[in-house]
Amino acid sequence: MTGATPGMQRWDPERYRKNASFVSELAGPVLDLLAPRPGERMLDLGCGEGTIASALIDRGCAVVAVDSSPEQVAAASRRGVDARVADATALDFERAFDAVFSNAVLHWVRPPEAAVAGIARALKPGGRFVAEFGRAGNVAAILAGLEETLGRRGIETHVLNPWYFPTPEAYGDLLEKAGFEITEIGLHPRPTLLPGGIEGWIETLAEVFLLAVPAAERPAFLGELAAALAPRFRQPDGTWVVDYVRLRVAAVLQG
Repeated sequence: MTGATPGMQRWDPERYRKNASFVSELAGPVLDLLAPRPGERMLDLGCGEGTIASALIDRGCAVVAVDSSPEQVAAASRRGVDARVADATALDFERAFDAVFSNAVLHWVRPPEAAVAGIARALKPGGRFVAEFGRAGNVAAILAGLEETLGRRGIETHVLNPWYFPTPEAYGDLLEKAGFEITEIGLHPRPTLLPGGIEGWIETLAEVFLLAVPAAERPAFLGELAAALAPRFRQPDGTWVVDYVRLRVAAVLQG
C-alpha cells in the first residue's frame, strides 16, 4: 500500500508521566522568559496534566489551562487547575489574558495561522506570548528512521506525520502578520535524555505512526526501529538521548 489511514494520537496521563515527564521538567528556561508576575491572568495553551499551570498558580497567577485531550484536562483538574477542553485552532477568548504560554504543543497544531490568530484574540493589547516547540530539524533522525522502517511495510510517513516544525523565519512571519512584535525567536538545540528507551517515546509521542502498523506486527516494528536508531542515540550506559531542536518565541501584541 502507498499510505495508511492516520490513527488518533492518544494522551494517557499515566503513560505520559512514565515516558514524557521531561517535557515539563525542561520548561524552566521558557518559564523564565515568560517572567510571570503575581496577579497576572495567564492562558496555558496545551496544559497536559497541569504541571506548568500549577507552577504558575504557585507564582500567584490566575491561570486558565486548555488542552484538546479530555484525559489530560481531567488530570489537570484533579490538581486544582481551571482546565478546559479546547481546540488550539478555535480559541474563543477575547482580550482576556496578560500572557499566553505554551510548551511543547504548537508543533501539533495545524493550521498554525488559526492558532496564532486565536492567541492574538485572547491577549489584551500589550499582552505577551511565550512558547517553545519543535522547529525545523526537530527529531529529524527519528523521522528518517520511521520513514525507512515504515517504508519496508509499504507505509508512507508523510501521510501520517502530525507535526508542524517551522523555521524561525516562517513562524516569525505568522506572528508579525497577526500583529505581534517579536522580542525573541531562535533556535535552541536540546539533546534530550529519555526516561526509558525509544520504544516508550514512540508509543507516547509518536503513536500515530505506530497505529499504522497492524497490532500483531508492532513489537517487531518497534524492535527494528530501535535497532536502526541505537547507533546514533543509545549511549554507552544504555540510556537514550534524542535530537530535539526547539523554537523559542517571545512576542508582544501591538495595539
